[in-house]
Amino acid sequence: MSTYSPQTPYQPETPHRPEASYQPQTPHRPQASYRPEAPRKRAQDSSVGELLSEVTSDVQLLFRQEMELAKLEIREEVTKAGKAAGMFGGAGFAGYMVALFASLAAVFGLANVMDAGWAALIVTGVWAVVGAVLFVMGRSRMRSVSPKPERTVQTLKEDAQWARHPTK
Repeated sequence: MSTYSPQTPYQPETPHRPEASYQPQTPHRPQASYRPEAPRKRAQDSSVGELLSEVTSDVQLLFRQEMELAKLEIREEVTKAGKAAGMFGGAGFAGYMVALFASLAAVFGLANVMDAGWAALIVTGVWAVVGAVLFVMGRSRMRSVSPKPERTVQTLKEDAQWARHPTK
């Protein structure tokens, strides 16, 4: 039977089930390390030193959480950049192979109609246009990658605003 007294917080009796308390970490929500604390005294009962200690520990916890969020956002952006770079590499290799064999076939096909030199020049011009289009598409994808952790910047602004005006 659980008892309640003003000095101890109420804790109902429940059987311990580790699977019920398990919360997997998700890439979109960093988990702060939980440390159980003793019940806090009221502000009237606390000394200035205790209050400063409490504020310092809260600021440290907040800073750790902001760093976790920044790491998470940077990891997400690096993943996006890596995928875009992989696409560049794959497109480059495939483009090289296609260009090689298609160019040879086109040159030999056009050489039946015109001089082989002009046929090679026409095929080269076509592949130059294809290469330019692939470059522009890759550049537009890289522009969508943001090196600045937007959510962290926003929460830091909110924290600074709160620190200036904690009662608002």
